[in-house]
Amino acid sequence: MPIAAKAQHFDFLVIGGGSGGYAAACTARETCENVAIIDAAPELGGLCILRGCMPSKTLLYSAEVLHLAHQAKKFGLDIPKAQANAKALQARKKSLVREFAEYRQEQLQSDRFTLFRQHARFIDPDTVALDDGTQLTADHILIATGSVVAAPPLPGLEDLPVWTSDEILDLEFIPDSVIVLGGGIVACELAQFLHRIGTRVIQIQRSPQLLKALPSEAGESLARAFNDAGIELYTDTQFQNISLCQKGFLVTFKQAGKTKTVQAAHCLNALGRKPNTHTLNLKAAGIETMPTGHIACDDYQRSSNPRVYACGDVSGPHEIVHTAILQGECAARHATQRKASSVNYDHLVTVIFTDPQIATVGLSERQLKERGIDFLTAQYPFDDHGKSILMEAKYGYVKIYAARDGTLLGAECVSKDAGELIHALAVAVTLHAKVSDLLQVHWYHPTLSEIWTYPLEDILSLIDR
Repeated sequence: MPIAAKAQHFDFLVIGGGSGGYAAACTARETCENVAIIDAAPELGGLCILRGCMPSKTLLYSAEVLHLAHQAKKFGLDIPKAQANAKALQARKKSLVREFAEYRQEQLQSDRFTLFRQHARFIDPDTVALDDGTQLTADHILIATGSVVAAPPLPGLEDLPVWTSDEILDLEFIPDSVIVLGGGIVACELAQFLHRIGTRVIQIQRSPQLLKALPSEAGESLARAFNDAGIELYTDTQFQNISLCQKGFLVTFKQAGKTKTVQAAHCLNALGRKPNTHTLNLKAAGIETMPTGHIACDDYQRSSNPRVYACGDVSGPHEIVHTAILQGECAARHATQRKASSVNYDHLVTVIFTDPQIATVGLSERQLKERGIDFLTAQYPFDDHGKSILMEAKYGYVKIYAARDGTLLGAECVSKDAGELIHALAVAVTLHAKVSDLLQVHWYHPTLSEIWTYPLEDILSLIDR
């Protein structure tokens, strides 16, 4: 019997029920009656809800509260004892995550969609097969299978019981000591979390700075905070070997030409993630990938197979939940022949939930120079700002980039609650506002937000010249 005769057909088929896939399915459902979702994960919800954003930020915030309690004397307070209760931390995290996950599960299992709880793989450009042999076709297919932990080829790493972020987020005890491998977002957030709940942390980064994709000044500010707090930080290293010893793990590396060895009870691999595509048989579908493993897509998230789209971590270029949602919505609109707006990465917002937090929006100084854009810039430090001083939140700075006519192009914020502060500038960048427009705003005193007025005034003075 021909494949077409026994395959179930849908208007729109999504592989992966996380945030990006769910957003695409909902958008497609606005005009399509027959939308299916395939998700074989043991629990529905996606990476963000189950093992990423929500659990990690829940734990990070608890650690921040504990940190403030430990700083009580600075604020004229007497808090005799404050310590982490790992089981209680987990109970609170699980309760909150369950609440979000249950809502997502209800939506995925509703009669709006046909849900298949199986794995999928392509058998030709138009057909996917499920574990039980069921074959599915669709007018259009979207791949949104997320990412998995990457294991770079470091001697000993793959053969040893190193932790990933999954294990850290599920800890029901406080480790005595942990070696954190990596200096990216996950590595930095979890290193600080572990340190604040009472773990001795040794962090090893191969690149010269933490958060190598971000401006060097931001990475330097965070490194200063980590060093001041007591995290044992090594940057600009070359890994040599990872092995087990009687007391846990040994990691040997070179730094400044010298061989060094550190020891800890546990080791965390936070060296990055990779697209989760290895079981999809993309070759059978004629889907091309980039050297990074990401699915190559056009401006509307369409792959080299014109009937197949991709969004989120599998397509990149930014592994951020709100970006995955925008990409998924764009793909579904384009596939259903509606007006679709491609994601404008020149307005990208990024937040790292360390303390100080690091947040950026728009074009960076490096991007502006690479594009040959003439720009003005100004910055101001938080250690000279009233509200941050009284909050004992003096690490970091704000920095603004503007065109010669004053149009906002980008901004950086390294500070307490930078993830909240950046959105004032995110609105400005997206709406192409000018420096003079923002200076008409009532910036309340004393607030952290009013710090933006200082670089704004500096840039305005340069324009007036």
